[in-house]
Amino acid sequence: MRPPTWSSLGLPALLLAMAPALSGQAAPGEDRLKRVETRVNGLNWELDAVRKAADDQLWFQRLSDVAVVDKVTYTGPPNPKGEETYGIKNERHPLKIQQYVFVPRKAEKGRKLPLIVLPHGGVHGDFGTYHVHIVREMIERGYIVVAPDYRGSTGYGKGFYEAIDYGGLEIDDVVAGRDWAVEHLPVDPRRCAIVGWSHGGLIALMAVFDHPEKFAASYAGVPVSDLIMRLGYVGQDYVAEFSAKFHIGKEPKDAVAEYRRRSPVWNVQKLRTPLLIHTNTNDRDVNVVEVEQLINALKAAGKTFESKIYQDAPGGHSFNRIDTTVAQESRKEIYAFLEKHLK
Repeated sequence: MRPPTWSSLGLPALLLAMAPALSGQAAPGEDRLKRVETRVNGLNWELDAVRKAADDQLWFQRLSDVAVVDKVTYTGPPNPKGEETYGIKNERHPLKIQQYVFVPRKAEKGRKLPLIVLPHGGVHGDFGTYHVHIVREMIERGYIVVAPDYRGSTGYGKGFYEAIDYGGLEIDDVVAGRDWAVEHLPVDPRRCAIVGWSHGGLIALMAVFDHPEKFAASYAGVPVSDLIMRLGYVGQDYVAEFSAKFHIGKEPKDAVAEYRRRSPVWNVQKLRTPLLIHTNTNDRDVNVVEVEQLINALKAAGKTFESKIYQDAPGGHSFNRIDTTVAQESRKEIYAFLEKHLK
């Protein structure tokens, strides 16, 4: 049997079938599809929260032998993109930030210890047990470690995810985590450092540029250094992520000044803190040319700092965060640098 054609159905039947589209109303099937999409999106946020909760438990299992492990909540600046509720304006409602805390079990009672602030990487990343071996090394060297899941991090729902302020208020969230640690933990405020890789490296740089009085040293590994350059060589999906309405909202070509404000390479004149930079020539995430531009800008500004460009070190972007001999030797360089400035 042949399927019916438009001509066989007749014009009245055709117009009836097209009526929802012509009127601007969704057909019943379209309405059901939207409900399904909404539900699936909601499940994605719930799945992120479940994954986060499961990974959190691993911190206690894997580090409780050397550290007192905790997760605390403090506040950062208000979210300017939040909705006013009950007449309470955003400026009256600081954003809640969660932070991992690791205090060495061998710490002597009454003794102040040096602090490492460890911001995670990723545009919408979060602090996970990928960092366990690094945190263990820091603890065994006598450091208190705090790791804030600043605004935009994954695992805390849609609202927190869309509160992202890359290179902006997230820096204040991280610095507020340092201040919380100084106030509530046995931390020596004169011996605080910030250590970060990739986007965490950008945060480490911007934190000491804007708050040099709060940090005695900074390490930036394979740091995102220039968002204008970066969005020129990565894919369009990455550009679209930054230009999303809840993010920066515009592409670099339409907001050059805004992207410069959020990029370390355009803020190097502020450096007053001892700084070590590492990068790698086979990095397929943050291309070495981006970090070379940062190094050149620091030199041009007459700044004193340390840097090393690794030549095709195994591991690419993660070359000194993995478990190879090269990675372990590189991290020893980091710890030697920190010890020199936090002793």
